[in-house]
Amino acid sequence: MIRFGIIGTNFITDTLLDAAKMCPDFELKAVYSRTMERAQAFAAKHGAELVFDDLEAFAACDQIDAVYVASPNCCHAPQSIFLMEHGKHVLCEKPIASNSRELAEMIAASKKNGVVLLEAMRPLHTPAFTAICENLHKLGTVRRVYFDFSKYSSRYDKFKSGIIENAFNPALSNSSLMDIGVYCAAPMVAIWGMPEKIVSSSVILHNGMEGSGVILASYPGMQASGHGMLAELVYSKITDSKMPNQIEGEDAAMLIDAISTPLNVKICYRSGKTEELDIPQVSNNMCYELNAFIGLIQTKQVDHKWNEISVMEMQLLDEVRRQQNIVFPADQK
Repeated sequence: MIRFGIIGTNFITDTLLDAAKMCPDFELKAVYSRTMERAQAFAAKHGAELVFDDLEAFAACDQIDAVYVASPNCCHAPQSIFLMEHGKHVLCEKPIASNSRELAEMIAASKKNGVVLLEAMRPLHTPAFTAICENLHKLGTVRRVYFDFSKYSSRYDKFKSGIIENAFNPALSNSSLMDIGVYCAAPMVAIWGMPEKIVSSSVILHNGMEGSGVILASYPGMQASGHGMLAELVYSKITDSKMPNQIEGEDAAMLIDAISTPLNVKICYRSGKTEELDIPQVSNNMCYELNAFIGLIQTKQVDHKWNEISVMEMQLLDEVRRQQNIVFPADQK
């Protein structure tokens, strides 16, 4: 049994704790919040025994084995490193860090202290993503990828009325790229690695917040061997999209219902034949990342492939932000 502490008392943590009911080795032990009142309310809601409003006391608690970090983006690295220095395993919400420098420091802390660090990039751990990877060969030579995650934020109306909440505050390392574009970037680099070239464009709102963006990524061989591929990543916090996600090969196209929460996957062959992939999967897919994290702890895999994917993902995000001049306070440290 892995005894968990929680940082972050928002809806995503509620979702994770609901998923944890399907994880037999998960035990909620403690909740940390900046205010004791919020910590106590969240702990009472979910049945946690211990509450903290002091991060040092929380990190030092010997009844906590691992911590799920779901604080604002800008807090991910400093909190995770502090916890790992106190011997805690860390499952950190996406994006795992503000930039590549922070991520390198996090991975170094993980290895130094012999604890597991994992980014909570849930689609990568789902049976649907495994099925996508295992059936790619049916498409023939892949030529084009279209991943789109565009979701009108529930906080955007307040933003338009002059109320800027955390989700639209770039000082907290927020941007459309970091908040939801990352869901397009991570599957791409997980399957094909780092692209050879990245071209991007963003819509910047009046307070410097990136509202939406597009990334065009090209992969090696486009000019030389003729076996190259283009990937288009589209993301937005200020519009909705109804477009399906697609991986297009010379023999068939694969349609994915949602790249952030893949569930239904269909292959459409050039012959006209279609194939629906049979993917048994629960609706709350956060249980898969939790089980993956717990498995890494139980097998003591501090150095694992998922961190390599996070490194590539963060390098891509850094390059897009460089091109679009999206700068966070965390970049100046």
